[in-house]
Amino acid sequence: MVERVQKILSQWGIASRRQAEKMILAGRVRLNGNIVLLGQKADPSKDRLELDGRMIKISDRPQLIYLLLNKPSGVVSTCHDPRNRPTVLDLLPPQLQHGQGIHPVGRLDAESTGALILTNDGELTLTLTHPRYHLPKTYQVWVQGHPCESTLQVWRNGVILSGRKTLPAKVNIVKHSKEKTLLEIVLTEGRNRQIRRIANHLGFAVVNLHHT
Repeated sequence: MVERVQKILSQWGIASRRQAEKMILAGRVRLNGNIVLLGQKADPSKDRLELDGRMIKISDRPQLIYLLLNKPSGVVSTCHDPRNRPTVLDLLPPQLQHGQGIHPVGRLDAESTGALILTNDGELTLTLTHPRYHLPKTYQVWVQGHPCESTLQVWRNGVILSGRKTLPAKVNIVKHSKEKTLLEIVLTEGRNRQIRRIANHLGFAVVNLHHT
């Protein structure tokens, strides 16, 4: 069956769709001896695909793996970190850390905790992370202070970040403590450190952020 090469690589668990696109753009993938162009199609049952000079065979396709990790604070949601901080892959058994194509679906910043899916299923990763699907993500967030209803309504309606307005969000108070407020926040997009940036913009620093 003819498919785009980046889709073949993601379906086979070689890399996520975005990682496969980066591999192609870097010239690391060849089709029948020629460097693959982004968007080029192939039939894996007939064509010869190579990654970094090594032929990719159907037998190379690993078993699809799905893991749900409760990420602790201090761990980054990447496969490799240039600053040598611990990554989510470091939390896995040694046999799953290398050679399986496992990667995090989405990301939580290092300080945040909670649910994070790890898989080598590139198609699942695309479905769960592509902006066009607007899948909801729920967070329990402690902020310093006690935001009033009008401030929360500003958050719900959308806030300008880096020149673009955020999509509407569900923001509700769960409970108060003497100095803090626990909010439940449901987002349908995932910009970099979005919740922390909006909270700071509205004057309420995030104390703890947990993805449920």
